[in-house]
Amino acid sequence: MAFEELKENTEEIQKEAQSYIDNTAKYYKLRAFKLAMKSTTMILKFALIAITLTMVLFFCSIAAAFAIGNAIGSYALGFLIIAGFYLVTTGLLFLIKDKIVEGPILEKFSEIFFND
Repeated sequence: MAFEELKENTEEIQKEAQSYIDNTAKYYKLRAFKLAMKSTTMILKFALIAITLTMVLFFCSIAAAFAIGNAIGSYALGFLIIAGFYLVTTGLLFLIKDKIVEGPILEKFSEIFFND
């Protein structure tokens, strides 16, 4: 009798352990899906905002180039001045890129990953 009870208990423990493993696997799949979706939606929102801002910047740059060109009498010089401004801005951004890009992105993804 004791052997039968022990056998039944062992089978029950195996079933419970398998159930625990299955539920843990499902939990981690769900958690990975949630993290992937949060990351994807954040990247999509950022891309949409970036595209919109790029369009605004593009048209403002053209308007500024025409305005400067009209003021100094040469549209070509107006466009060259705007191009020079962007060249200087790009150089400055290249020098400080790690502080601007890497830190905030790492912080945001760490917040998403570790706070859920």
